[in-house]
Amino acid sequence: MRRSLAAGSVALLIAAAFVAGVTDCSAGGDTETEATDAKVGGSTASPAPPGRYHTLLKPCRSVERGTLKDLLPGALTLPEDQQQEVLRGTASPTFDTSRRAACSWMSQVPDASQLLRVDFERVVSYDPVVSDESKAQEVFTKKKSAATGSLGGAPSTSGATGLEPRVVNDLGDAAYIDDVLARARSTAQRRTVSVVFRVSNVIVTIDYTEQPARVTKVPDSKELQEKAQSLARKLAELFDE
Repeated sequence: MRRSLAAGSVALLIAAAFVAGVTDCSAGGDTETEATDAKVGGSTASPAPPGRYHTLLKPCRSVERGTLKDLLPGALTLPEDQQQEVLRGTASPTFDTSRRAACSWMSQVPDASQLLRVDFERVVSYDPVVSDESKAQEVFTKKKSAATGSLGGAPSTSGATGLEPRVVNDLGDAAYIDDVLARARSTAQRRTVSVVFRVSNVIVTIDYTEQPARVTKVPDSKELQEKAQSLARKLAELFDE
């Protein structure tokens, strides 16, 4: 009897140990799986939203004829056929017009020459966790820093306070203006005013240049800045439509 009880007790202990082992292994497996799932889940982020714009406007058609005539007054003195050719503009060749598109207009007359260039750039982020708009802001900030530094104490080439390179308010999501006067001893002075602004994931750059024929004449900074900013606001409205 004692031997039978002992054998039965041993069998029960072995069975209990087996069950406990299975339970421990099962618990360990579940814990490992949960840890793996938590790691994978923790490293997975929702993709950043795409930019607002998927295409670009056609720059040669984006500037009204009346605005072009105001920016390029010399064109009005040309014969009709030459005037129309100037106002049509010249598209810049680009690899993908849905990503980059530009157009330029030039008027050359005996008294002065004017050059207008409009450039549209649609920024796309290839990082799934960085939105197109955030990437566009990064590109915009680099352009601003390269052109005018911090915009705090940038020297004015216009000679007038308030016309120095600066941030422009109420234009797109972010904007700045730059004013550069190219001085030369034997040639006429050339002024280029640049207005750059961002709307969502698109960066618009306007370069407006004037060079008088006379060496002693300096292009008026205020006038060029006002005209360039006026055009910039009109283009910003087009993107909002």
